[in-house]
Amino acid sequence: MKLKRLDTEDLEIILGTLKEFAEREMPFEKRVKWDHEDVCPEDVVRKMMGPDVGLHLVFIPDEYEGMGGGAYDVYRLSCEFAKIDLGLATSMLAVALGTDPIRVGATHEQKLKWMNSIANQGLLVAYGVTEPEAGSNLESLKTKAERITDESGKVTHYKLNGVKQFISNGSIADLYTILANAPDGPTFFVVEKGTEGFEAGKQEIKHGIRLSNTAQVILEDVVVPAENLVGVKEGLGLKQANEVFGFTRLMVAAFGLGGGISALERAIAYSKERKQFGTFLYEKQGYTHKLLVPNSVRLAAAQAYIEHVAELLDSSEADLQVEGAIAKLYATESGNKAAEDAIQAHGGYGYCVEYEVEKIKRDIRILTIYEGTSEILQNIIGVFRMRQNVKSKGKFYNGMADEVAGLEQVGGARVARAARFLSECAILAFRSKLTRQQHAVFQLALAMADVETAWALCKKAAQSNDELLAAQSRLHAAQVALDVPNRLLTTFSGAGVLDGEKLAALVEKADLSRGIADQAESLVDMNRVAELITQ
Repeated sequence: MKLKRLDTEDLEIILGTLKEFAEREMPFEKRVKWDHEDVCPEDVVRKMMGPDVGLHLVFIPDEYEGMGGGAYDVYRLSCEFAKIDLGLATSMLAVALGTDPIRVGATHEQKLKWMNSIANQGLLVAYGVTEPEAGSNLESLKTKAERITDESGKVTHYKLNGVKQFISNGSIADLYTILANAPDGPTFFVVEKGTEGFEAGKQEIKHGIRLSNTAQVILEDVVVPAENLVGVKEGLGLKQANEVFGFTRLMVAAFGLGGGISALERAIAYSKERKQFGTFLYEKQGYTHKLLVPNSVRLAAAQAYIEHVAELLDSSEADLQVEGAIAKLYATESGNKAAEDAIQAHGGYGYCVEYEVEKIKRDIRILTIYEGTSEILQNIIGVFRMRQNVKSKGKFYNGMADEVAGLEQVGGARVARAARFLSECAILAFRSKLTRQQHAVFQLALAMADVETAWALCKKAAQSNDELLAAQSRLHAAQVALDVPNRLLTTFSGAGVLDGEKLAALVEKADLSRGIADQAESLVDMNRVAELITQ
């Protein structure tokens, strides 16, 4: 099957263009100044959308004057941009996100009008969904779209009223895709900047990503033509929003990966410069095995899973909301931890601006919140993956186990045992009505993310013949082999839904002694990972 991707050479040219642009237009000194002043450099954002750079063209289909890049291309671009600056990367995300309802839901004529304009004119776009009280719950919308008809009863316009909150590019966008409740249900509308009654409200003063523009958007009797209704049919807004979650959450996952890698690279570099008690920090296990190696392993697992999801998307698979949720949950939490540890790795200098890790930490923190909080994602993963495994009679996770069981050199047998135990626990959770307790759903979701990222990393490591990747895979597999049964047993025991006999039987099946035995040689692998990443 041919994947929807750019040629490797074309992708590398784009990534090279991004790096050259960043060095020229947003060097470290400027970014520190903008961050201190809490300023979004709109001129720089517009330049990256201009004809000489055109980063936005990657995610616009080629039939509408774009480059027609696939999910893998967008992941690579997003990851590299995040390594440079997450605030400015968010401006790019906002354009992609704002364009997505048009991409998935508009008619061909609407796409010709709007997407061609975005591509050729470099229009900034904003995604207007979140509201002050609705948050991540798209079904709690209060923005209204009232029909306006002519004398014959034909709908000619819509009048929009409402407030949107935390809108990236909110004050600087040229186009907005606004979700509002029409008479037949939630519906997206395209609203142009300057439309009467439409204005940007308060600009948020933020903890991080201060180089991005975030503002309220206020709609007071905003009248738009009926042809600005995306898809020309009311009530499709939630469907259109759900269709893009797999794609947009993959972008945010890539941000978490890129930000985490940037933080880790700075910690590694510092370890080669800083001596303590006569030796460099990278020569000390207390430094490498606590602050470097675990983050290296988690980020490798996140990357493997992101690439797995990108391949599914580029193979034209639809409805990847759960996969997108796992990618975002694991990558953003891993990136956040890597940034936190990078500050610790720098000691007092980590708290100072010049080493940049404190900025990375402030910037990366939002990734576990926007485009679906980690808690929302855990709920999605726990509920939907459990149903999928139950519906398949356990074959979903048992199938994963079968795929990697023979990959002993990269820890596949350990992952397989965890996957099979997870499969049984997911079915037991359903039958015992454990999922009535949200905490239990969250714990299931974390176990699922662990197993699926370990499965993806095992497969990638087995195919790559890379020593570092193999060691990282064995370490992740060993951790998952112990953490997953321990997490699930603790959850069942704490919930009290099983009698003593059933719980004892589950403990026996978990075989925690085997999980402990799986830790054999882990310290050897940690030593090797530390050596390889600090070379």
